[in-house]
Amino acid sequence: MRPLSPHLQIYRPQITSVLSILHRITGFALSVGLLLLAGLVISAAFGQQSFDLVRGQMSTWYGYILLMGWSWAFYYHLCNGVRHLFWDIGKGFELSTVTTSGWAVLLASLTMTAVTWVYIIQRSSIVRELLSNANVQ
Repeated sequence: MRPLSPHLQIYRPQITSVLSILHRITGFALSVGLLLLAGLVISAAFGQQSFDLVRGQMSTWYGYILLMGWSWAFYYHLCNGVRHLFWDIGKGFELSTVTTSGWAVLLASLTMTAVTWVYIIQRSSIVRELLSNANVQ
């Protein structure tokens, strides 16, 4: 049986294909995050105890990792969406521009995520408390 073309053993992923797949993955991750946000809002409707339970889970180390991942997914999806808007008006299709804009999307999304979380950590006593407890244990 002949392999399908292009076969994964010989095909080298290009930045355009990787970013396209990543755009779909981040879109799915944002959908999951929206469901969890809805869960947080619904828990608030059930009272303080229910809300504190959900908020307590989001204040754990794995909760913060998920929140950081979702914030990166948001910024990546946003930046790549702007890139696609330029493509929709016929701009940026030159191969060098596609590659450069792809790397720019990655860099911008990582930078925006880092700036957001530095701000959150500086402003949040909960995060400082979590980090100090992690250092003690």
